Amino acid sequence: MTGEGIFITIEGVEGSGKTTQVARLGQLIRSTGQTVVVTKEPGGTQVGDRVRAILLDPQEEGMDPLTELFLYAAARRQHVSELIRPSIERGATVLCDRFTDATLAYQGFGRLLDLGRLRQLNQWATEGITPDLTVILDLPEATGLDRAKSRNAAEGLHRESRFEGEDLRFHRRVREGYLTLAKEDESRYAVVDASGSLEEVFQRLVDTLVQRLPRLRLETAIRA
Repeated sequence: MTGEGIFITIEGVEGSGKTTQVARLGQLIRSTGQTVVVTKEPGGTQVGDRVRAILLDPQEEGMDPLTELFLYAAARRQHVSELIRPSIERGATVLCDRFTDATLAYQGFGRLLDLGRLRQLNQWATEGITPDLTVILDLPEATGLDRAKSRNAAEGLHRESRFEGEDLRFHRRVREGYLTLAKEDESRYAVVDASGSLEEVFQRLVDTLVQRLPRLRLETAIRA
């Protein structure tokens, strides 16, 4: 999306480290004096947080795929209208943990719903807002799933573990979906290797942003 603000989304399979890296990146950008909004999907608003509780609850394992899709779209619509669009319009840098590409990867490639219809729904829900850059933290699906399950056990996140209950084939399709999207539009996507330590991955992420989004002015923070 063009305008005063910058819109960056971070995507990846379960356990790829998105949430941690988004938080660290937000701190780094703030250190340059820029206004940063860190948010996530589903969530980011009161309505979105309520929908998130339903979508990620493992007790909802029988949810119909279309019901799941429409709940995501409803939460996203509220997120865009209440938080994302106003933040970008006032010149902030918005960092979002998942956005429309998660719908294509999870509900499209994962659930095997029609990609064309998903793109139309995304367009409708967002009124055409597109990230300036989408970074995919890429990790083998089995490794990511193991990480996610360990994290949920350590942090007591069992109420948000519905997708961790899907079989490995589902998560493989999701990963392949992300990589397919990246190949289709290399100008908007960047794939970053998410294996290794948190510090190693963060350095790769920062290097990618320095190269792809120079107007973020991250060189200032790196030299400091």
